[in-house]
Amino acid sequence: MSAPLKAKDYKSGVKPIWCPGCGHYSVLNAVTKAMAALALSRDDTVLVSGIGCSSRLPAYAETYGFHGVHGRGLAVAQGLKVARPDITVIALGGDGDGFSIGGNHFLHACRRNVDITYIAMDNEVYGMTKGQASPTTAIDWGHSKLTPHGPGVRPFKPAAVALAAGAPWIARAYSGNPNQMARLISEAVSHPGFSFLHVLSQCITFCPEQTDWKTVVHEREAEPLTDAGEAAARFFGESGFETGLLYRNPRAPWPPQREREPTTLAAIAGGLQL
Repeated sequence: MSAPLKAKDYKSGVKPIWCPGCGHYSVLNAVTKAMAALALSRDDTVLVSGIGCSSRLPAYAETYGFHGVHGRGLAVAQGLKVARPDITVIALGGDGDGFSIGGNHFLHACRRNVDITYIAMDNEVYGMTKGQASPTTAIDWGHSKLTPHGPGVRPFKPAAVALAAGAPWIARAYSGNPNQMARLISEAVSHPGFSFLHVLSQCITFCPEQTDWKTVVHEREAEPLTDAGEAAARFFGESGFETGLLYRNPRAPWPPQREREPTTLAAIAGGLQL
């Protein structure tokens, strides 16, 4: 009998090229810790991403991976899970990839409730394209030459939008607390349905002020909310720095589970009308 895999066994030999101090390193560590805790099979686990700094993560893990086009990671992940319900599918992305060009896929992933986990690494900036404002950037953030007086629009509220779209499991983590993040990822993967983990992942290259997050981030002490109305009031009025499992209201995943004969390539080919 082989020895249980450790977190390091889920890391590939590819060296991450994120900037020093980037919060995404902590996310990679938390993902691999969660995989080890759950004893996931490397052959039956797939990490799917779109485009951006965060979306490089699948290359750094010793599992199957799919690096898709910008904003389409959730579409690929859902299609894969529906076609192969027996495998574990984790989608990864950032605030630009997931909430801007991929925003529509995010909405429908929340309401559709396919059994996948979505980890959104939010650093409130387009880091890979050198520091432009993103959907979650503060209204008065003026570090970019494109928006020297701030973007001037209200930032996107990931938890509130996920709730409104029907996500049954919503949590938030902070890159400065990878152990809590690993626990939340384990819970997210174990949840039967769509699970959304919003990660505050600092970018000190373009947003050095984010090092101050450690002074305002705080863990939720209460049980997760289960009433959507109560959660909506909380998510619209909160600071966005509370971490932990925020909301949980399970419902049946899509598609409904039905008994079916295994599908083979020969059966598919035989059914084609040429």
